[in-house]
This record gives sequence, C-alpha cells and structure tokens, in this order.
Amino acid sequence: MLICDLTQSYATRGGGGISTYLREKRAYLLRETPHHLLQIVPGPEDKVTVDGRHIFAEVGADPVRGSPNYRFILRTRIVRELLARYRPDVIESLCPWVLPWTAIQHRRVFPGTALVAGYRTDFPNAHVDRVARELLGSPGRVFYWLSLGYTEITYREFDWVYTLSEEARVTLARRNVTRTEVLPLGVDSALFSPARRDPAYRASIGLGDTTGPLLVYAGRIDNEKRADRLVALVRALPRELDAGLVMIGDGKLRVALEAEAAGLPIAFTGFVDDRAALARALASSDIYVSAMADETFGVSIIEAQASGLPVVGVDSGAMPLRVSPALGRLGPVDDIDAMSANVLDAWRGDHGTMGRAARRHVKDHFSWTRTFERLLGDIYPKALARAAARVGQRDGESRVRVDRRDVELRPNHPR
Repeated sequence: MLICDLTQSYATRGGGGISTYLREKRAYLLRETPHHLLQIVPGPEDKVTVDGRHIFAEVGADPVRGSPNYRFILRTRIVRELLARYRPDVIESLCPWVLPWTAIQHRRVFPGTALVAGYRTDFPNAHVDRVARELLGSPGRVFYWLSLGYTEITYREFDWVYTLSEEARVTLARRNVTRTEVLPLGVDSALFSPARRDPAYRASIGLGDTTGPLLVYAGRIDNEKRADRLVALVRALPRELDAGLVMIGDGKLRVALEAEAAGLPIAFTGFVDDRAALARALASSDIYVSAMADETFGVSIIEAQASGLPVVGVDSGAMPLRVSPALGRLGPVDDIDAMSANVLDAWRGDHGTMGRAARRHVKDHFSWTRTFERLLGDIYPKALARAAARVGQRDGESRVRVDRRDVELRPNHPR
C-alpha cells in the first residue's frame, strides 16, 4: 500500500506529539513493512523529497502568528494535486482544520481511497471554547457549539476514526461519530531510560547551585499548555526546598516568561530536537510537572515516566489515565498551592519507588510497535473494508497497485 499522513501540526523545531508520531511511524513502516509512506506537512516552501519508500512533501505555508515554529496550509490546491498524483490507498488525517476536507474531497473523486482520522485533540474545548471565551466572554460560547457541529459533520465522513482515550471516543459518540477505536500511543523505552541520567546536567543548564529536586517540563510554552502556571509553581514552593525547574520547549509565552522568571531558579533551554539530548534531560531530572488541563494522551508524560520520573499534574483531560496515585500526584486545574503541595509530597515521600513504578507501567503498556500493529492490523483494515464495499470490490482488495507508482523519483522531482 501507499499510506498518506496529512497534517497541519508539524514543525521541524518545536514539534509536539504529532511530529513525534510521524517520525516513529515512518521508522516503523520502513523497518517492519513493505508499505510506502507519503507524508504531507506544512513547510517554508513547496518541496518533495523522495527517499526510497518514503515521500516527504512540504507545502509552502506562512508561520502561525504567535507560534512561529508552526505553519498553516491554506493552499489546498497543492495538497489536492499531491494526492491525485500519488493516489494513496489510505489517507490518515491528523488534525481538524482545513485538511480533513481536502482528504474528503479527494475521496469523492477517488472513492476507493480509505480515510482514517486521528481525533487527537478535543479541539472544541481545548481550542475553540478557551480562545472564544478569552476574546468574547460568555457570548463566545456560540463558537463552541458551532465547533461541535463541525466535529460531527467532518468526522462522520471518515471510514474510521481513532481517539487516544475512551473518554474522547464517548465524546465523539455523542456527536453521532461511531466508527471509532482507541489507539494508545507509545514510547521508546530504550531511549527514554533512567540509564541516561547525567549528574553534570544540572550544572550544564545553569542550575548547579540548587540542591533540591529538579523539576522538568517538556512541551510548548504557550497558553494551551498553561506554561505560566509552572513559573508560579516555583514561586510558591518553599525556599528551603531549593528546587529548580527546567522548561524544555518553545512557544509564544517563552520570552515573557523568561522575563518574569528573572531571579528564579528556572532554566529555559528552548526546543531540543535531539531525542537523545531530551532523554538525558528527563532522566537527569527528578519530577515531571505539567499544568495542561486538556491533555488528550500525553506522550511527554510517558516519556518522563519511562525515564523513571514521578509526575505532578492536574486532575483533568487524559492526565488521570496516565498518572495513578502510585505514579505521581494530581490536583485541581490552576490550583498552584495544590500543585506545590503535591511536589512536596512526591519529593518527601518515596519518589524513587514512584519513578520505578512509572517506568514499569510504561514498559508494560506503551510501545510504538504495539501502536502501529494496532493501526495497521485493526484500524486500517476496517477503513479499507468500508472503502472496498463503497466501490463494490472484494473486502481488503487494494485499489491501486504500489508497483505502478514511480517510487524511484529523484529527490525534489515529483512526477
């Protein structure tokens, strides 16, 4: 097969969970399967790079205001041309805006194409409602209801939809989206491991004078992630604890928070694109902290747990699914005093036992191999069967043979 990933949520620097997913999926498909992979993402300019069975297509797009690491594709004609040129068997749509309808329009021309959607963010709550209320107050609630209608209209068009939690699956069912599965994501527990701990790391980020716990956060430094609450957390911790915080990532709040944190034991490292360096940073810390209230899965959380860290977070979103009382502490959203008390409780308790239990939990339940075996062995076949039925073919019969495609194109020269 030729499989296509289609997303707005990709960044070469500062990329989050979807960027990690794209990288891990590419590695798995090329290593473990005979399939071909087309990944269509935003970039600074139109560019197609072909490397064996992998086709990486960047569509020129402007940076997102306030989040310069991300770009937003509006030139959907280019995307439609790429899809028509390569004719993928399966299109997996990984974000909710604009591009799902580009895939749907392509399927209307090529009805044998199977469409799979990843409902990876509860965007009516996490994006639409929050932003509309900040800008418009209570009248902004109308945009939330409109987004619920958009969700139903859009995702019912897909042959199959996966969510990252049962809660999200139930949410879609309320909107009459019922062809769904839960797809847990994974972690590379060989890379993210306590063995990566480096006693010199704390000094290397300028926090060598602190003697208490080193807290760590890895992710976007923006409003959605509530990154400013972590600066408030450091202010709320007892001075005698002598804790430090390292914030790994970039985002629209970074400059303002760096200024606000002047004089506090907080290090801002920027985005770390070297995964081994990120693994070293996590393993060299003591407690992972996050104030994110709308987490849909939490790849960064399970990477921290694989590194042997207890987690202190909030009792909201997917966080309760990732962090049981044996693995960390959760408190109310935006309650800085409660988060401070939980850090103290985790640190002064048996945080070593907590961290070891967290690693065992991740190794037992989360791996990228398990993720992609489920995706290719269960979700894709269901979507393909529905597509086959749609065009009257035998169940599971491929509609377009891979060997007729020009998969040996020279880099940057698509057919």
